[in-house]
Amino acid sequence: MIRKFVLLSFTLGSSLLFLIQLVSLQIFNQNYSQLSLNNALEKRPVYPTRGLIYDRNGTLLVANQPVYDLMVIPENTISFDTLELISFLEISKEELIGSLYKARRFSSKRPSVVFRQISKEKQALFKEKIWKYTGFYFQKKTIRDYSFPIASNILGYTSEINPTELKNKTDYDLGEMIGRQGIEKAYEDVLRGRKGFQFFQKDRFNRIIGSYEEGSFDTAPEAANNLTLTIDAELQSYGASLMQNKRGGIVAIEPSSGEVLALVTAPSYDPNLLLGSGRSENFRALANDTLAKPLFDRGLQAEYSPGSPFKTLNALIALQENVISPSTQFSCNQGHFYARGAFMKCHCPIGTSNNLLKGIYNSCNSFFAKTYRRIIEKDSTAAAGLDRWRTHLEKFGLGNYLGYDLPIGKRGFIPSSSYYDRWYSKGNWGPTTVISNAIGQGEILTTPIQMANFTAAIANRGFYVKPHFTIPKDQAIKDSLYTKNYTLIEARHFETVIEGMHQVVERGTARIAKIPGIEVCGKTGTAENFIRLNGEKTQLTDHSIFVAFAPKENPKIALAVFVENGYWGGRWAAPIASLMIEKYLKGKVKRTWLENRMLNGSLQNEYLKPLSGKPFEINE
Repeated sequence: MIRKFVLLSFTLGSSLLFLIQLVSLQIFNQNYSQLSLNNALEKRPVYPTRGLIYDRNGTLLVANQPVYDLMVIPENTISFDTLELISFLEISKEELIGSLYKARRFSSKRPSVVFRQISKEKQALFKEKIWKYTGFYFQKKTIRDYSFPIASNILGYTSEINPTELKNKTDYDLGEMIGRQGIEKAYEDVLRGRKGFQFFQKDRFNRIIGSYEEGSFDTAPEAANNLTLTIDAELQSYGASLMQNKRGGIVAIEPSSGEVLALVTAPSYDPNLLLGSGRSENFRALANDTLAKPLFDRGLQAEYSPGSPFKTLNALIALQENVISPSTQFSCNQGHFYARGAFMKCHCPIGTSNNLLKGIYNSCNSFFAKTYRRIIEKDSTAAAGLDRWRTHLEKFGLGNYLGYDLPIGKRGFIPSSSYYDRWYSKGNWGPTTVISNAIGQGEILTTPIQMANFTAAIANRGFYVKPHFTIPKDQAIKDSLYTKNYTLIEARHFETVIEGMHQVVERGTARIAKIPGIEVCGKTGTAENFIRLNGEKTQLTDHSIFVAFAPKENPKIALAVFVENGYWGGRWAAPIASLMIEKYLKGKVKRTWLENRMLNGSLQNEYLKPLSGKPFEINE
């Protein structure tokens, strides 16, 4: 009898305990993972609005616009008006059938996308009819809205995450938007926010019958953060206009802070092309343009010989290494014999004698060839001298990534002794073998942003702050992240070089860059330009280069302008740079004659020459 009582008590107790646990799980302690596994419920994501992007002056660059995906749960569908639906979607019957077939293959019970990114206006027209289409519903999303069709290379774009990416990004859903390139990619975590969820009750036929528990388990999306960029939208737009019908890049930096004021690549594209249902087709067209390369950011990715602006760095290194002084004189006879039968041409008249100041504003190749030899020959071996020279250049941010906050870029190249040892064998080369380094040619490669950065370092008399594109809200963060990077050159050595750059504009090769009331310091450059044409190395018209900063004292802007096939620096690059400076510092350009020449000028004929199949002239 007692045994029966104990057994009954145990059974009743266990049952009661199980019942309590069941009630607790079902009513009181349900969590979101359990809800998700409940077949009687449907979990739908609610996406937050992506963060806005502003320029440094508060101009809205990137906003959002609502769009809608037409979703379907195949199991819930019944017969519907196919003709009406394909008319609304503007697709063929075959496309609709194919989309529904894919949805059913994926899952008959889970929602799939029938058609993506339907505009708000179009959705509103069909909203009153959606009740006729059992199993179909609209899911709201947002896509980007580019208020200014500029700076696509900076801003980047967004698109739907793909199945391959989902393997490594488990917190995303198929069809969710993710940043591609530029700021959108670099600051994805900031701009994305955090999605919420809605739970719906389903009946035994898998049909939605209403909100689950009156929405008590729903979670609201977490708002994203906005970003303020260092870019000046007006200056960026102006630079893009000046580079119309040209190829190249403009990089403008505020020297004291490292904030990038403008990053122009030409040609570029309207970022709105990568929105909506036509995005894929438009992207393919841009990617397939292998001549103009509108998706290629020339300001960050193009590696060019820096040409004569590089002479300023060789001058500073020579002063620091005490192999020349500002008063050192070198003669020039329209060039320099640096070895038997080897002659480096120069435009100086026969019998010219230049000191450092004149060497800079006359851009004398002979002066800098002799200066470079002294740098390399200071040490016991050419290898040691070259590596010392290279260390100086690395401190100017050359030959490596600068560390800016965009996801693309190139290192450039500054040759080392080991590089030449591989080419010529160890001990079988000297300063004359690599004399082209003296004038920024040969093996040296730089990107326009690296050139703008070393110009900023000169303007600052020996330091730079890493170029960057965002302005943190927290000043303390800004101070800790963007610190000064010092070169190995003493501040006193910069004054002669800066005055030489000032004289380049006042009396030298860039007189066209003069701006009334502003002391501009600059250096023109011309770099040789070769391509492979029909399997043969072919020379094209030289590149036009100009680096500059202004004002001379307390500089507010430093920039590099590179115009492909533009010939000498004073023809295209210097005028464009001076107009950018005038626009930024004065707010208005008064030299309209120069502005109109640059706005209306075109180099398309130069770019078409190698494609014509006919003989052509260069450097005309």
